[in-house]
Amino acid sequence: MSNKHNKKRNVGIVYELLVRYIANCLIENDKKSIKKATKILEKRFAKNTEIYKEFRLFNALAKSTVTSTEIAAAILSESKMACRRCNTEILNKEKSALLRDINYKIDDPDFFYRRIPNYTEYATIQTTLNEWRKCDLSNLRKLVIHEEKIINWLMKEKTIDLNDNINVTKDSNKLIVKIMTEKLNKKYSNLSYEQKDIIKNYALYASIDNDKLCEFFKNKKKEVLENLNEFSLINENKYIGEKISIVKNKIESLNTDMINDASVVKFLTLTTLLNELRESK
Repeated sequence: MSNKHNKKRNVGIVYELLVRYIANCLIENDKKSIKKATKILEKRFAKNTEIYKEFRLFNALAKSTVTSTEIAAAILSESKMACRRCNTEILNKEKSALLRDINYKIDDPDFFYRRIPNYTEYATIQTTLNEWRKCDLSNLRKLVIHEEKIINWLMKEKTIDLNDNINVTKDSNKLIVKIMTEKLNKKYSNLSYEQKDIIKNYALYASIDNDKLCEFFKNKKKEVLENLNEFSLINENKYIGEKISIVKNKIESLNTDMINDASVVKFLTLTTLLNELRESK
């Protein structure tokens, strides 16, 4: 078993690097790069590929949590048999195609240099998968050590729990949201929770799911109007009362069927109003 681990051919690491890259592009509103990276992810990790088969095995070992060594050993045994059914020649060609897409279509010299949590465990899992496919030619002594590490990892509680039935789009979205939320909290620490939520939804769905984005802003508009109506019933300030109908008309005129940068700014302002109304009740 080679001591040197090639992270560029580690299916788990490359997958996570892709979704982290997409998350960063979402924060920067780089829609062109998002589209390129998403196409690579969907094409190269499609369900009919050998990469997808290995990716499912990888995640079963990387994301599962068990309560006994017997269950962990059973998972290892099943994973080993499934791994050996993989077409190694096709898998290697698909990984080369994936790397070629990243090198030629993603303009980011730092792509492979981003920090990956649990890198050591990911390296151990991929190295073990590679050795399993060697069958009788594998290094048994080192393989035993790696399998023991994986068993210990399986019995450790994970901070992220992904479904075993891997769906690339669904699970990549989960990871993107998590990474992007961390970046938003750091970059826009002065914003309220609701304002961060607006920016996050706009960044995530503007180029992916416009219907979901419009539905989010429609609900946000309804929420502000409901709070404004409640406030008008208890308000006793004559000057403020005169302004309520003006504000209400402006809110009702907001178009939630076409969301752009300008409308997002208006909704951020509305959120400030919403918080003030809540505090005044």
